Amino acid sequence: MTVTQSKHPLVAHLVSRLRESRLDPLQVRQTIGDIGRYLLYESLETLTLKRKRIDTWQGELEVDAFTESDFVFIPILRAALPMVEHILPVFPNAMGGFMAMKRDEETFEGKLYYDRIPDLYGKTVVVCDPMLATGGSLDEALTVLKEKGGKDIISLNIIAAPTGVEYIKNRHPDVSFFIASIDEKIEKGFIYPGMGDAGDRAYNTL
Repeated sequence: MTVTQSKHPLVAHLVSRLRESRLDPLQVRQTIGDIGRYLLYESLETLTLKRKRIDTWQGELEVDAFTESDFVFIPILRAALPMVEHILPVFPNAMGGFMAMKRDEETFEGKLYYDRIPDLYGKTVVVCDPMLATGGSLDEALTVLKEKGGKDIISLNIIAAPTGVEYIKNRHPDVSFFIASIDEKIEKGFIYPGMGDAGDRAYNTL
């Protein structure tokens, strides 16, 4: 299990942009999606490519490539939708699933109220959730995915709180986490400095 915080200056730049309150919803969604794609690049660095034969303008050629159908991308609705919308064009033959979580504002625990998840056996499962605050919602999501057969799981998160990272590490030591920024603290369920409510900002429901 690993927790990797991105060191790339472009990712840091995009996170800084995301924090700006003047960013309109379209720009928020675009930036969330861009960061999600860069985190995907970093998360796949250690995975092994497979040999396959393809047709080229000079005839058949043996190349190294991922088997796209081995991947399942699952956003935790609603804030993670822009991440997956930017990632799926890179893997057009991958499968997508959906999970909707509702956070209890008193206990900060996440409760699943909708899921549409394909067969996960033998797949690399990539979960997208922009904000990792207390870890309650992501904990519930990962637990459900494991119950449905998910074994090789990667979590892509944009902004996280240190306490949430520690909590989720202890709860899911077999999951690899790739995070754009681990911020200072969590207070009353929100990350500081954070970006506010990612879903509200992305879909103009403030």
